[in-house]
Amino acid sequence: MKRKLHERGLRRRSLALLAVMVGWMLVVSGRMAMLQIVQHEAMLALAERQQQRTIRITPLRGIIYDRLGRELARSVPVESIFAVPAEVTSSRRTALRLARLLQLDSRTVLKKLSQPREFVWIQRKVSPEQADAIKALKLPGIHFVRENKRYYPNGPLAAHVLGYVSIDEVGLDGVELAYDAHLRGEEGYVLVQKDARGRSYGRTQLPVFKGQDLTLTLDAAIQLETEKALRAAVRQSGARSGVAIVMQPKTGDILALANVPTFNPNSFSKTSEDHRRNRALRDIYEPGSVFKIVTYAAALEEHRATPDEMIDCLEGRIVLAGHVIRDHKPFGLLSVREALENSSNVGAIQLALRVGPQRFAEYIRRFGFGERTGIDLPGEARGIVRPVDKWSRISIGSLAMGQEVGVTALQMRAAMATIANDGVWVQPHVVRTIHSRAGDILSETTPARRRVIDARTARTLARMLEGVILRGTGKRAQLNGYTAAGKTGTAQQIDPRTGRYSSTHYVASFAGFAPLNDPQICILVAIHRPRYGQHHGGDIAAPVFKQIAEMALHYLNVPPDRVSTGVELATLTSEFTSEGTSGVSDVPVSHSSNDDSSSDGDQRVRSHPLVLSTAVVPDFTGQGIRAVAHQCARLGLRLQVIGSGRAVRQRPAPGTPITPGLTCRVEFRRAAREE
Repeated sequence: MKRKLHERGLRRRSLALLAVMVGWMLVVSGRMAMLQIVQHEAMLALAERQQQRTIRITPLRGIIYDRLGRELARSVPVESIFAVPAEVTSSRRTALRLARLLQLDSRTVLKKLSQPREFVWIQRKVSPEQADAIKALKLPGIHFVRENKRYYPNGPLAAHVLGYVSIDEVGLDGVELAYDAHLRGEEGYVLVQKDARGRSYGRTQLPVFKGQDLTLTLDAAIQLETEKALRAAVRQSGARSGVAIVMQPKTGDILALANVPTFNPNSFSKTSEDHRRNRALRDIYEPGSVFKIVTYAAALEEHRATPDEMIDCLEGRIVLAGHVIRDHKPFGLLSVREALENSSNVGAIQLALRVGPQRFAEYIRRFGFGERTGIDLPGEARGIVRPVDKWSRISIGSLAMGQEVGVTALQMRAAMATIANDGVWVQPHVVRTIHSRAGDILSETTPARRRVIDARTARTLARMLEGVILRGTGKRAQLNGYTAAGKTGTAQQIDPRTGRYSSTHYVASFAGFAPLNDPQICILVAIHRPRYGQHHGGDIAAPVFKQIAEMALHYLNVPPDRVSTGVELATLTSEFTSEGTSGVSDVPVSHSSNDDSSSDGDQRVRSHPLVLSTAVVPDFTGQGIRAVAHQCARLGLRLQVIGSGRAVRQRPAPGTPITPGLTCRVEFRRAAREE
């Protein structure tokens, strides 16, 4: 009996033990199934995180070139330093040694080394000297990885066009931002393997792919001269800032775009946001009298005025809706041409009144004001143009002379370029082509175009703007060897404290183009808040135009079209024609006549290039001064006149090959019977 009870208890305990074992096996099997099947992906990811670290490597960013292939921005290989804290044997000593070589705070470095992490950056993109010095120390737990760093070889040159990038080579402004997707390329990675104790034992590097290259419309030489001239003008006038833009009017290519103050994109974080702002397309200001080109274009296009029509400037005083608007000096009767040359506010207002508010507003829009130009740079402002139904009774008068309208320097330059380009507005741009990694052209910029005014109107206005430089407010913009056209502007700025126009804060500007008959460059210069000396556009901005234009035209090998004596070819041609001088009908000049706008437009000789390569110096013996001057102009010769009458002696001799810039010295003498 006892034996049976014992066996029964033993069997019960065995069954219980078996049940426990089966239960335990079921739990283990279930857990294993959960880990291996249900949570497989999660566990695998956790294992990978524990066993390896992925370090992202920025790709080699594309190169940015100027129009002639000169490098403006490129990425160079550098090394970055990181630590695996678990491998560091002496955190304090390591921190002190790293801090000394990297010029860091040792406490900051020690804090990084003490973190319970598998990876910490110590310093990214260090100099080669720093990297070599730290490598020589052979510090446990300190590692290096190859990255790329953006480098601008010319420092601040064209900084506002190029922009800058972040530590991760991501574009933050300028072309670097606008074309970031093309420049950036494809990232690579470094995989760092670790054992159970957190020690690294192997690394695998996946390749990066270089970004695409850009060729800009900028010319580094013209950009350098533009920045130099603008910087000098801002410094000499004590101005707050300045902007200068150089563009080819027929293509929309921006050859130079300068801002003062500027910055160095290699160390952009050390300069203020104010210095980094591209004022040429982001700052809005009232342009003043340079805006009168829109007023005169509208009046000519609408046949409300002709260049030589007389207009009463009312002794420099006009009343609009009870408000008195004055000229800078009292003018009486002036031709429309003279009113523009002398920048008469009263004259411009009377022309705008003839055009009328609705039509005048339409021309303002046609010239692109109130809309972005669409330039391929970020942050462009629209400007401010109020709709006609928001105008006051004096708005048309204010707008006629460049008030009550907010423009950017880029918009104002584009408007002047429209006059230079026979009335066709062309979209400005800074990128010419995008290249593949293999060097093939992927895309080429084709700018938008639209007609704003008739070609005859534009040519008539261009000749009137030439008078501004020859006889009017823009005399200091006269070029040596080249004809030019342009308009000055002196705009009062609103004082934010009073809400009224300031008597001390001005924008002095000049916009123009050259040569007159075949414009190759269009330039705008705007100097904001000059403090020393004069504050007029003709005194401050016009000389900057002259300096930039003369350099650019010579640099671009544009043939001179103005004789060295200072007499314009247009004037000479008019005189020659009246005397019936023969053999000069194909000279590339414009006639300064008293005809109306229609006949003026027809008289422009379109494209007769000056002969420079195969021609020789002719024999001037027996010819008069005008005939000699005209032949010299046609052949691209500079003429030095001595005496009067008929040519009796010359240097160089007849038959001498003509080279660019050659000066011909001709002596003239009257015959005895003439004396």
